[in-house]
Amino acid sequence: MMITNAANFLTGLANPTRFLSVAAKILPWMSAITLVLFAVGLYLSIQAPEDYQQGMTVRIMFIHVPSAWLAMLCYSVMAAAAIGTLVWRHPLADVAAQAAAPLGAAFTFLALLTGSLWGKPMWGTWWVWDARLTSVFVLFLMYLGLIALNRAMDDPTRSARVSAILILVGYVNIPIIKFSVDWWNTLHQPASVMRLDGPTIHPSMLYPLLVMALAFSMLFFTLHIMAMRNEIWRRRVATLRRQAARSVSG
Repeated sequence: MMITNAANFLTGLANPTRFLSVAAKILPWMSAITLVLFAVGLYLSIQAPEDYQQGMTVRIMFIHVPSAWLAMLCYSVMAAAAIGTLVWRHPLADVAAQAAAPLGAAFTFLALLTGSLWGKPMWGTWWVWDARLTSVFVLFLMYLGLIALNRAMDDPTRSARVSAILILVGYVNIPIIKFSVDWWNTLHQPASVMRLDGPTIHPSMLYPLLVMALAFSMLFFTLHIMAMRNEIWRRRVATLRRQAARSVSG
């Protein structure tokens, strides 16, 4: 019964008008939860002890790591939306993919920026072309390319199909980012949280990191729903303009 109700709810959201109504109700709550999580996460991050080797610079981790996680999560959301476009032709799938692309680019840029700020005192350089950093940089370029493609094509249906195919082809980069530190010898440290044998990071740093990850996740989903709402309105305005132009020319 619960699965059926959930399926019916998701099916109902396929209607853009229904989606806009639900979004208007949940966005205030999501925004409030995001603010609370950031307040708690930043407080815990400030209270976290300094690292015996890295000192205070270790606190960059509380921004860098969630940003990197969200960079990959955003693309995974886009990949799921791409499948929805190609397989089920869900009316809002392409909207979700287009709305997520700028957010993914922003999180990826933040991960690259904070990674450079963290790498300079630790590695003695702002940047190295190792497997992890290079694959994340490629992800950033992929986001920019998809944004440019969506803006360059006038036909929404054709743009949705082409974009969905490119998203799924580019998804091969996500496991490369995840396992690059295991497959190749890189300066970047291996995973210390998502491990089969459990986290290796001390709880005094793990808990603030997890709260910040939740805060970043809520921020993404809140902004994503906002962006989807704006994209629906933009498409409606564009449709009305095309109809008006045809009526004038006719």
